[in-house]
Parts: sequence; C-alpha cells; structure tokens
Amino acid sequence: MPTEPSPSSPSTAPTASGEIEIDAPAERVYALVSDPGVLAELAGEYAGHRWLGGATAARPGARFRGRNRNGLRRWSTVATITEAEEGRRFAFDVTFGPIPVSRWQYDLEPSGDGCRVREVTWNRSPRWFRVLTSPFVGVRPDGRDERNQRNIAATLERLKARAER
Repeated sequence: MPTEPSPSSPSTAPTASGEIEIDAPAERVYALVSDPGVLAELAGEYAGHRWLGGATAARPGARFRGRNRNGLRRWSTVATITEAEEGRRFAFDVTFGPIPVSRWQYDLEPSGDGCRVREVTWNRSPRWFRVLTSPFVGVRPDGRDERNQRNIAATLERLKARAER
C-alpha cells in the first residue's frame, strides 16, 4: 500500500514504516489508532496522553501532550492531529516546544474481510536536537530511525492482536 503524502506530509521518504494485515474492519482499527489512550497501550515508547486546549477527541487541529518513556527515561512532547479520516487515515505532527520532532501516520485500506494497516513516521528533528537530546531519551543521535522501525513492528503486532479479539 503506497503512502499517499497529504498536504502536511513531508515530501521525503518515511524514515521508518511497517505494514500488517488485520482481520478486522478498517473502522474498528481506526477507532483504536485514533484514540491516543489506546495507542499508548500499543506503542513502544509512547506511554500516555493529556488533551490540551479543551480538546476531547481526535479531530484535525486537536492537540495532546504525549508522555514517552524508554526504560527509566521519561519525556513529553506535544502532538497536533493533522488528519482524522475515519477508516482511512490518522496522522499527527509532534513537536518539543517550537522544534519539529516527527510526523506519525496510520493508513488503512480495506483488504478481504479486514484491512491492511501501514504505520509510517518521518523524523523531522534537526541533527543538533538529536545530539542534544540523545542522552535524555536513551537513543544514539543516529539511532532514532532504527528504534522507530522496531517500535512500529511491535505496535502493529499489538494492534492486530487487539483488533482481532
């Protein structure tokens, strides 16, 4: 399934991605990935959220503070939802203060009795920022993409198990 860049997607290739077939309707899978609380249960480093600015649901423009963890290390970022197309795509941009960090996108496509899900990320952080923050997040400055690739594989497996229950 090709990733179709949206107006807010970068024009460069993703820095990490994964794909999985799930025996559940796209609408059910979308409900899981578009809920930041459920997504925190499925993800590798992302551990929880708090809605910001009065937001209570996943809609374009809604923001949430994401809590992240890697072993004993903890940090938070702000995510802004850029796309929320039920059963098709959920995406958000992540920042640390004014600094762009990443974009995460979930594309869903009906397939047989279920759907195919592709999770994609673009690392948008400047090199100096990765060098500065690497000791705090426990990832080498050049190791973020590799870590994200492993996290995506684990997240998709957990998503499949949860959606097919």
